[in-house]
This record gives sequence, structure tokens and C-alpha cells, in this order.
Amino acid sequence: MTAKYSCVTHRIIAIMRGVEKAFSYRFYPTTEQESLLRKTLGCVRLVYNRALAARTEAWYERKERLDYVQTSALLTQWKKQDDLQFLNEVSCVPLQQALRHLQSAFTNFFAGRAKYPNFKKKRNGGSAEFTKSAFRWKDGKVFLAKCNEPLNIRWSRRLPDGVEPSTVTIRLNPAGQWYISLRFDDPRDLTLQPVDPSVGLDVGMSSLITLSTGEKIANPKHFNRYYKRLRKAQRSLSRKQKGSRNWDKARLKVAKIHQKISDSRKDHLHQLTTRLIRENQTIIIESLAVKNMVKNRQLARSISDAGWGELVRQLEYKAQWYGRTLVKIDQWFPSSKRCGQCGHIVERLPLSVREWDCPKCGAHHDRDVNAAQNILAVGHTVTVCGAGVRPDRHTSGGQLRRSRKSQK
Repeated sequence: MTAKYSCVTHRIIAIMRGVEKAFSYRFYPTTEQESLLRKTLGCVRLVYNRALAARTEAWYERKERLDYVQTSALLTQWKKQDDLQFLNEVSCVPLQQALRHLQSAFTNFFAGRAKYPNFKKKRNGGSAEFTKSAFRWKDGKVFLAKCNEPLNIRWSRRLPDGVEPSTVTIRLNPAGQWYISLRFDDPRDLTLQPVDPSVGLDVGMSSLITLSTGEKIANPKHFNRYYKRLRKAQRSLSRKQKGSRNWDKARLKVAKIHQKISDSRKDHLHQLTTRLIRENQTIIIESLAVKNMVKNRQLARSISDAGWGELVRQLEYKAQWYGRTLVKIDQWFPSSKRCGQCGHIVERLPLSVREWDCPKCGAHHDRDVNAAQNILAVGHTVTVCGAGVRPDRHTSGGQLRRSRKSQK
């Protein structure tokens, strides 16, 4: 790289052994188990919302900050009230965990990492977390507190031998499906054998990703595949009286279609990221500000459907698991506008231009392949010198005119 490229912060995901993992499974509760679990989710939601309301009221009325200890004391008082005696019918552990989660939400809010916590809604399903004191792991089966029978879990894969879960999370999604997440510490060394190839990735919408090798992975566009069914179901929902049984049935149909779209997207991304991790030792990608990108109303749906954020998230943790290196270069690096042959940067390159010729050396470029190759070249620089790479701001015509006016 030339001297005009300066070093800034970067992120390289390195090898990590003995990582904490969580496996998620679908399970099918009995009638009694479902009744207890729904009651538990309702109690968790009530405790969370009451504690959030109490903390909000304490601040706005008395300028006091309530913490976990104080809200836990409030929970003890609530359990003694006649109208809240049903809180004693479920395990106390998920209720305490709900208060801890609320404390974490406020910690993130005060640190500027998240917005102010929202109240939980029943139609979004819900979740309940059970620590070791509230469940039993016996012969590869999960027994929750106050349940005599084990959960009927569809084991898509078993936990590693000799490993027991430390935390169990029960989740009901808006489509009415039950899932269980088992968190555990994996002692295995899953590091793959080192390989030579390195690859640069350029994400897009027509092609989900373009590799520096020239290969393009098509975007399946899962939302478009189910769009007609979703539109029909949403129109049916809009004609129902809100809150009625027919409205609830129609809402469930819409939620199931959304769940199918989400499952299809995640399944495709898992297969893609696993392949990239297995075939390459180093993967280089741009850091993406997806939250800012979706503010563009014309592209928001396509960007969300592509799942770029989920793609990067999976690459990050799989690189940790399997001993690969993930390099994230600065999002402002002009990977598309920079000629991969001579390094010349063109002034403007609209998204509609998919191929272009360098005005300096005459090289012909495919926009996406050129970007992926530039990302690969920059990623090698990051790996060698241990720093990110970001170009100095090249002066545009408007900036040049403004600078001349200021000099006058």
C-alpha cells in the first residue's frame, strides 16, 4: 500500500479455546408443561414491566435510581400481595433473572450502548432463563423446576460428552413455537488444520457476497420468495377485528410466514459462513454500519433481507471456534472506487455502474470483484502491520471550491 494510507483501529478475531456456547433446539411441551411455561412467561413479563415502571417512576418523581437489590426487595413485597399470589406458583429463578436482565438493560443505556428499556409485550412471545438451581440435567434430559417430566426436545445435535448446561433459556416465538437454549462451556479444541487461502469479501444485494477469487454468491432474496403469501396473510389480518379469536389466528399465520423467512435466511447464512471458514485461513471484510444503511427507505427492505449483520456475526464467532482469522477493515475505505491495478481513485461511482474503466491506466473492472480484491489487499496489510487501513480524505470538487473560498 502507498504512504497515503494511515493506520486506524481495526478488529482481528483470533483463536479462542474453551469458549462458551449455546445450542438452540425446538421442543414440544405436554399440555401441563405448556400451561406452566406460559404462566412462567407471563410472570416474568409482569415482574419485568413492574420493575421497569417502578424504576422510571422513582427517577421522574423523586430523582432516585433503583438498582437490582431494591427491585428484588419489591419482588418480595409483590409476592405477598393478594392479587399477585400467582407469582408463587412458578419458579422464583426466572423472576430474579428478569430483574438481572433489566439491570443489564439499564447499564447498557447509561453507557450509551442501547436505548431506554421498553416494556415487554405478550404478542412477542417471551423468554425465561433458568439457572442450575432451577433445572436438572439427567441422562441427557432436561427437567425444569416444578415439572415432573423431561422436556420433549428434538435433538438436532447432542452436547459434547461430559458437558452439562449451566443455564437453560426457554423461548416462545410469535409463531407459537417453543425453543430451548442450552448454554455450556465447550472444553474441546475445534481448531481446524491451517490452510493457505485468504479471501476478501464484498457484500451486496444482487450478489450477496463477491469473493476476491471472482466468485459471486447469489442473493436468495428469501423475503421475495414468500412475499405473495405474506401479503395475502396480512390483508386477511387487516380485515379482522383486533383482539378477536379470528384476529389471533390470522396474526399467527403472519408470524409463521415471518418465521419461515427468518429460518431460511439463517440456514443459508450458516451454510455459507461455514464453507468460508473451512476453505480460508483469513477472511477480510468491511466493517458495516447496517443500522445507518437501513435508514435509506428505498434500500431498507433489501438490506434487511440480505442479513449482512448476521453474516458478519456468524463469521466472527465461527472464526473464534475454528481458529481462523477475521479482519475487518474501515468502512470508509474506497474499495469500489479504487483501481486495483494502479491505485487511482475515481471521483464518483454511482451504484448503477457495475463495470468501469480506470481513466489512468485503462484497466477494465467489475465493480464487485475489484472491491473484493482491494479488500483482500488491504486485509493483508492489516495482518502484517497490525493496524487497520483507512485512506486520507481525498479532496472532491466541492471541497476544493470551498477551500479556495475560505482562502480568499
